[in-house]
Formats: sequence, structure tokens, C-alpha cells
Amino acid sequence: MQIEQLTKAISDQTRLRLLMLLVPNQELCVCEFTQALDLSQPKISRHLAILREADLLQDRKSGLWVYYRLNPALPEWVMTTLDTLQIASLQELVYQQDVERLRQSEKQNQTNCL
Repeated sequence: MQIEQLTKAISDQTRLRLLMLLVPNQELCVCEFTQALDLSQPKISRHLAILREADLLQDRKSGLWVYYRLNPALPEWVMTTLDTLQIASLQELVYQQDVERLRQSEKQNQTNCL
């Protein structure tokens, strides 16, 4: 992966928000992303497709649902960068709200995946 490929992929706030939720989680379903970011499924899916095309994500289908995870073949420098960004993101309200909405949906089992 080239630096330009990474920076282009994360230059959009929605894509960065998606990645910041994935860094501490093994994988998430599209429905979990829609709950956490409070955005429509088509918008989430479009941004996930861009991240997948950039080789940042891998997906797997399970029935009707699609789950995303970070590509395990990412270079170490990319993972270090994402880890650092994730730590920094916790200082900003929009990212804090994403994490809280994800926690609430998991806690209350209110995701559309169930």
C-alpha cells in the first residue's frame, strides 16, 4: 500500500469514522455501522466499498448480512497509523458519539442484524 492510497481513502470523514470503529473491533456488520454513524445504509455501503477497493477492508457474507474487518495483510505502518488515529479520535465528539451509539445498540440488541 502506498501512502497516497491510504490518505485518499481516509480523507473523507465518513470513511475515517468507519475505520475508527473497526480498529478496536474484530468485525462489524453494515447494520452496526448504520446504527453507530446514524447514516443510511446506502451511504455506509458506498463508503465501505471504497475502503474495500483500497484494500483496507475485507468483507464476508453471512446470510443476508455483510461483515467488514480490517484487512489482516495491511502493512504494519498502516496499522500503526490507524491505531494512532483511533486513539486521537477518542478526543473528538463525533467519534465519541459513534462509539457510544455502537455500544448502546450492542447493549440493547437493537441492530437490524438480529
